[in-house]
This record gives sequence, C-alpha cells and structure tokens, in this order.
Amino acid sequence: MIIGMFEQDFAAYMIFGLMLNIVFSILFGIHLSNNIGMQEMITSKGSKDQSLLIKISLFIPYAKMLITLYRVAILQLFFLNRGHTHKEFWIYMTHDETKS
Repeated sequence: MIIGMFEQDFAAYMIFGLMLNIVFSILFGIHLSNNIGMQEMITSKGSKDQSLLIKISLFIPYAKMLITLYRVAILQLFFLNRGHTHKEFWIYMTHDETKS
C-alpha cells in the first residue's frame, strides 16, 4: 500500500492527474498564444529552467495540475488585474531574473 491505498489506485490517480495537467496546460498554452501570438512567444522566450520541485511534482498526483492553475491565478491576479499584458507574464515566466 502507498499512502493508504493500493498501488493500482495510486497509479490511476497519478495517471488521471497527469491527464488533467495536460488538458489544463494545453488550454493555458492556447490562451497565451491567442493573446500574445505564437511568433511573438517564440522570439521573446527566455531560457529559464523549471525548479527541481516542479520537476519532482510530476510524480505527485494532481500536483502539476495545481501548479498550472496557480500560474493561471498569477496571470489573472498579478498581471491582468493590474493592467499588465499577457506578454509581460510570458516574459516573467520564461526569463531568469537572477542572471544579469
């Protein structure tokens, strides 16, 4: 047993969580590309790597989906509600501020 459930149930939760993450990520990507433009996204993309915690969260059921929804909330609350654009959010997400 893993976390109080059988291995098959845990695997099913993981697979369903990954499927939900894929759906939310695709929808979020479509939303951004519709508002920014695919060519503009390609030219303005930075080289920021994902943190180790984000990479490890792939193995925790629903964690990646919640991270995607967190990014949607950041876009809405801290960028769009304050008058910033989708492109500024894209630059924030893809550029590493620690590098000069």
